[in-house]
This record gives sequence, C-alpha cells and structure tokens, in this order.
Amino acid sequence: MTAPRSDLSPRLPATLSDREFSRFSSFIYDYVGIKMPPAKKTMLEARLQKRLKANSIHSFEEYSNYVFSAEGRVAELIHLIDVVTTNKTDFFREPGHFDYMVKTALPNILQARGDVFRDPVRIWSAGCSTGEEPYTLAIVLSEFAASRPEFKAAIMASDICTQVLQIAKNGIYPEERTDPIPLNLKKKYLTRSREKSKSLVRIAPHLRSMISFRRLNFMDDDFGISEKMDIIFCRNVVIYFDKPTQQTLMRKFYKQLKPGGYLFIGHSETLSGLDVDFKAVASTVYRK
Repeated sequence: MTAPRSDLSPRLPATLSDREFSRFSSFIYDYVGIKMPPAKKTMLEARLQKRLKANSIHSFEEYSNYVFSAEGRVAELIHLIDVVTTNKTDFFREPGHFDYMVKTALPNILQARGDVFRDPVRIWSAGCSTGEEPYTLAIVLSEFAASRPEFKAAIMASDICTQVLQIAKNGIYPEERTDPIPLNLKKKYLTRSREKSKSLVRIAPHLRSMISFRRLNFMDDDFGISEKMDIIFCRNVVIYFDKPTQQTLMRKFYKQLKPGGYLFIGHSETLSGLDVDFKAVASTVYRK
C-alpha cells in the first residue's frame, strides 16, 4: 500500500500544456504585440514558473485562470508582462546614431525652428529598458548644449516593464555597466557610491532631471502623449513584432513626430516592406 503524500513532499514543477501555451501566447500577442511561436514554449514556461512560485500557485491552468480574472488583471497582469518582455541595452549602444543626432539631426531641427528659445527639443526613448539609452541621450545632449547655452532638451523615456523602469528611475548601475562611457564623461556625469565595497555609480542629478519616465504599451490605440516629438529612438524593439504590428506602430510614431522629425531604429531592423511615409536619410535613420 502506497503511503499518502505528505504536504511537505517536494512538488514536481508545473508543466505548460499546449492549450495554456496557446492561451498565454495569444494574449501576449494581442496585449504587447510580441509573437510567441511554439518554439518559445519552453522559454515561456521557465519564465512563468517564477510567477507561479511568487503566487504559491501549482499549475499553469490555475495561474491563467487567476491572471485573467478581474482580480488578477489588477494585481498580476503587470508582473506577467514583466517576465515575458526582453530587456537588453547598454550605454552608447550603436554610437553612430548619437553622432548623427549631434552632427545632422539637431542642427537641422534647430535651423528649421529658427527660435531655439521657444520650446525644448523633445526626444522620446521608446522601449528604454533599464535606462542606459535615455541617460546616454542626456549625456550627449548636455555636451551639445555646452557651447549653446540657449539650447534646451526634454527626454521622455518609456517601457512596458515596471521592474526595468524602476531601475531606470533610480539611475544606479554596477560600475562595469558603464564601461562604454568615455572616461572624461564618466568623471563629469557619474558619482561613485560612498560605500567602496559596492561598485555602484549613479547618474548625476541634473541628467536625471532631464528625463521623465512612464509606463507605456505600444499596443494602446493612443500613446496619451500630448507633445509632438522632434526625435524618437525605438531601437531593437520591433524585431520582436510581426510585420502588421510593426507597420501599425511605425504609423503611430509618424503621427507622434513633428514635421521634419527623426526616427532612429536598431541596426538589425528596417522599415523596408512597410507602408509608411518615412524617408530614409542614413543607415536605420528615417525622417518625417
């Protein structure tokens, strides 16, 4: 006779059925635009295990019923999105974009504007992850402004993942993460932790004050942004979307830009094949 299972006995990890995978993948596509083919089932299962554990839930069926309930949509949905989104970024990633912005885009924008005192140049870091991109922008813009005291810039940074946004807002990074930043700029814009045992640095307050962070879902019908942008950086994000989703998003970006505004996308991305009105002006740089 088999002894009854003790409540203290270890449980086997939950497995994700094809039915539940289909339910989650369909929702993820509809909600954030990320396509999850069957080949990603194992990856999704591993990431969602964390949420089962956090909620003391022992099956994916129970978890899906919870997450799609009225209570779960309020309390858990945001955490589901956090674990399925990919967040990879670096300071001064794809540096040619920042050179083009300083040498070509900003001078063209200011020349067309005529009166640089009127409004700040508005830049959107869309899909900012842990903040390295908007802080790089803040450094580059501060350097640009050094010889132009009348120049003003305002950066908006957004992501759908609340966890990475909190890191970005804090502006604190392991020192090795800042290796791509030139030494003279590190000395100027970073401060070391007072605890020498912690190899941490923080972005200088005046740079942090240039950036407003907000949670934003690209799939929303309306971004809810009242200001038109001069420049949008959305790099290494749309590679996770299918062509129809990419086209819808790029049309939204087009509407969000001022006439003559610039869109920067990742070097592994292209607008080729999309029915959008952007004009290519440099490698992975487009203009309205």
